[in-house]
Amino acid sequence: MEESGRAVRVAAIADVHFDGSRSGSMRELFAEVHRTADVLALCGDLTTHGRPEQMKGFVDELAGVEVPIVAVLGNHDCETGAEKECSDILCDAGVHVLDGTHIVIDGVGFAGTKGFAGGFGRGALGPFGERLIKDFVNAAVDEALKIEKALHQLDTDTKIVLLHYAPIEDTVRGEPEVIYPFLGSSRLLQPLDTLGAAVVFHGHAHHGALEGQTPGGIPVFNVAMPLLAAAGMSFRIVRVPAPERRRDREQVLTE
Repeated sequence: MEESGRAVRVAAIADVHFDGSRSGSMRELFAEVHRTADVLALCGDLTTHGRPEQMKGFVDELAGVEVPIVAVLGNHDCETGAEKECSDILCDAGVHVLDGTHIVIDGVGFAGTKGFAGGFGRGALGPFGERLIKDFVNAAVDEALKIEKALHQLDTDTKIVLLHYAPIEDTVRGEPEVIYPFLGSSRLLQPLDTLGAAVVFHGHAHHGALEGQTPGGIPVFNVAMPLLAAAGMSFRIVRVPAPERRRDREQVLTE
């Protein structure tokens, strides 16, 4: 990412899968984020099973982070059906949880949603046949509409998108090809390339590729923790251009 003028440093990570068995194991990682970044972006699968006690334990790991934190949930965070409670736990700790919503921090806009599966390009599942298939496809369409709405409502020059599922095939390459349809959906692409973004972060594909780009040229980074670790990184830092600092560090834009 080109650095010109003032830049905001965004540290991104996903797929932490915190289960509470190793309390304190991530505090040094997040302390490093605090030292080196202006914003922390969490791209889902923060817990192993989506249990509220796991999310409370994960929040404890964030204790040393005083920079703003934005997050989306992942599929693991939805496993027990307690995603609303898990989201509330994050919000109570000061984390901005995005679900088709957005926030402006230091003049940089953040839009996010979980995303969904369904496949890419000509291999994407279509809404034909049984009602269950149509419902599955509609879930992906709904997530694409969420990110479209969030981006449309942002009027910042610089926009960053947080997802859990991949919007492109490039960043899932390295995974078994047979599971590509379960790792993301290209239905997320149209709002990204139509409305624009400086960068997109996602996780979910633990053995995919570190980076790729949309057909419109937007850089996409896979920040799944196992993938980053294999590349010798604790998290991914991207610098994005930002306007001069405003008096209020955070500006929340409601629907």
